[in-house]
Amino acid sequence: MGSAMLAELIASWSLFQTSYLVGWCAAAALAWVGIWVVARNQIFLGAAVSQASALGIASALGLASLSAFATHADEMSGGAATALAVLAAVATALFTARGSRPGRETPEAVTGWVFLLGASVPVLLVAHSPHGLHEVERTLFSSVLGASRTDLALLAVVTVLLLLAVLFFRKRILLLSMDPEFAAAVGMREALWRNAAGVVLGVVVGLSMRATGMLYTFGCLVLPALIAKNLGREFAPVFWKAPAIALTAAVAGFVLAHHFDTPPAQTTVALLCALLALVWSGRLLRVRSARATSMLSS
Repeated sequence: MGSAMLAELIASWSLFQTSYLVGWCAAAALAWVGIWVVARNQIFLGAAVSQASALGIASALGLASLSAFATHADEMSGGAATALAVLAAVATALFTARGSRPGRETPEAVTGWVFLLGASVPVLLVAHSPHGLHEVERTLFSSVLGASRTDLALLAVVTVLLLLAVLFFRKRILLLSMDPEFAAAVGMREALWRNAAGVVLGVVVGLSMRATGMLYTFGCLVLPALIAKNLGREFAPVFWKAPAIALTAAVAGFVLAHHFDTPPAQTTVALLCALLALVWSGRLLRVRSARATSMLSS
């Protein structure tokens, strides 16, 4: 990445600083909560929670288009959309995290249902509202450039709180995500922690969906944690590797997007996908090399 590209980004800072900072805060926050999703092998849950947020946004926009709320359309499409996005995401995370029991549908089936509901109903709710349809399409397409200072303030606070949580509760989170049965056996309140994690996941995803959109949210939620997980044998360092990877990719993605005039969200996610493919390839080569060495030695 050349100095000229960085100079171009710095030159545009006064115009897009809010969007840049929102994207970077969201990347770090999503990477931290994504560790929980990846460790529990619930990657598709991230997509379902994101789509549920889109349903919350569409619901607020649909209410704003009603005549009874016409004079408050701007407020409904702003603060209410963010609130409903967070509430929908939290409800989805809690509902799908209950686990499977006799007579109850599997979490995978519920997650798939939520994903499809969130992918179809939002468009129907705003089909006759040009403004609402544009907002839903922007959310699903992922555009960081429409982020506000309120989005930045909320995401900055959440990011700081997540950093503190990792500093003080990292070992407990690791144990609960990797081996919840053992955590319960040693006296930890597994259900309480699981529900708390669901709330945090919903809040972060809901805020990010409103500010950055579906693709960026889901990409930064799962890709950095997957990359960090495959970079070493121990899982504990993932708590620092994942946000570092997310921030590095986000900064590089925004720099490249500004230089080549491409969408920053898509550029960032493409970089993360390329990095994960590279990490997977390196791991495959190491496995094949170890097998070849074992065969030769025997």
